[in-house]
Amino acid sequence: MNHPHDLRGLALATLFPGFLGAHEVPSWLAGLAAEGLGGVVLFGRNVDPARGDAGVAALTAALHAANPDLLVGIDEEGGDVTRLDVSTGSTLPGNAALGALDDPEATERVAAEVGARLRACGIDLNFAPVADVDSNPLNPVIGVRSFGFDPDLVARHVAAFVAGQQAQGVAATAKHFPGHGGTSEDSHLTVPSIDDSLDVIQARDLPPFRAAVKADVKIVMTAHIRFPALDGDRPATLSRPVITGLLRDELGYDGLVMTDGMDMHAISQTVGHPEGGVLALAAGVDALCIGGDTVTPEPLEAIVTAIVEAVRSGRLPEQRLAEAAGRVKALCRWLRELSPSPVVHGAAADAARAAVTVHGDVTLTAPPLVVELDDDPTIAAGPIPWGIGRHLVDRLPGTVLARVTESTADLPSVLAALPERRLVIGVRGVRRRPWQVAVVEAARAARPDLIVVDHDVNPLPEVLGEHYLLTHGAARVTAEAAAERLAVGLAPQG
Repeated sequence: MNHPHDLRGLALATLFPGFLGAHEVPSWLAGLAAEGLGGVVLFGRNVDPARGDAGVAALTAALHAANPDLLVGIDEEGGDVTRLDVSTGSTLPGNAALGALDDPEATERVAAEVGARLRACGIDLNFAPVADVDSNPLNPVIGVRSFGFDPDLVARHVAAFVAGQQAQGVAATAKHFPGHGGTSEDSHLTVPSIDDSLDVIQARDLPPFRAAVKADVKIVMTAHIRFPALDGDRPATLSRPVITGLLRDELGYDGLVMTDGMDMHAISQTVGHPEGGVLALAAGVDALCIGGDTVTPEPLEAIVTAIVEAVRSGRLPEQRLAEAAGRVKALCRWLRELSPSPVVHGAAADAARAAVTVHGDVTLTAPPLVVELDDDPTIAAGPIPWGIGRHLVDRLPGTVLARVTESTADLPSVLAALPERRLVIGVRGVRRRPWQVAVVEAARAARPDLIVVDHDVNPLPEVLGEHYLLTHGAARVTAEAAAERLAVGLAPQG
């Protein structure tokens, strides 16, 4: 048995916390890094809009100065989920847009572009791509984050994304194993359950993860979801049959397994952080993502103490803890030894333009009235700017933009103020938000030439009507492409 200091070092190597601040590394975090902390997770709060990527690079340089082997991770999925572009919206088309385009070579080029940007920022791990299949239209947290509803389509784009990003020396993460797409609840808030049979899970949810393993993905992230067909009431993150039995033994994966955020209520409000960490490691997980609300040292010390005590008591085999810490170190070695491939820039903008789908007459002949139906963002995405209106205002001065919510929607008065303008309505949730359907239908009754811009997936054609654009996500780059298409008949004014 190792002495206590060694056990503490092994436990620290499995932890990936977040922290507050975009300018300096907190002293407590620098201290843990020097002791052998495995890594950290950056969020939008760590990105200074005034400094952009240069500020992120300075921050990661300070982190690596505290410990050159520290791994820095981030959620830069593109589309609706971005951290680097938190103040403006993503410059990358999201998975839904890439899946709609269905050009795996384009997906690989986009992934290479994001990988090059992340590496330039000093980031080692990206928690992308989402490998979930969008199998439930009412899913509140996956949706546009998925490449689509066909497992084979999702599988080929997951493999392409992994290849493109990892060629830049940034580890990719296939998430959320064994699949979050079939839920109707958000594991940030509860413990969802997917009650389908093992045959359904094998055919629908696992093909993208099998493709990721074949593509040599360096990280697989777990789902805080129950799969009774696999392990009763225990969520996948804490399940040895899921992590060791299914992922390791059946799929043959030998890379790093990381938890989804341990601050999510599925863990933090059930077994809690310390016990959750012990159970996850015992199940076969190697790294504990604790980046959300846990931004002080006290909860991390509680997790370390619980892990050390679990080893001493025999609940957690020391060999299992050493294996987990060893996989973190092995990933660090791979990252430091890889030389990035050349990148051709511009792939993201090209893919965004190609992915926009147009139906009917959507060419503007004068600056329009744009009404955007605002809704609460998902917890995964956060309050990122979205919508086509701001881009039409930039392209077509004189465009009038109004944003309404379910509680403030007063369409008649908005329309009455500008009766001569062609109306453009932006939505991103008609398949889950009946109030948006009602607003769109009322608008079409008043303005039959209504143009709807849908920033979501799985549109309802009977709601969208005769004239619409699909951006397949709410990225800034796809909104810009849609605005470009709407304004094609008008030269920029001013």
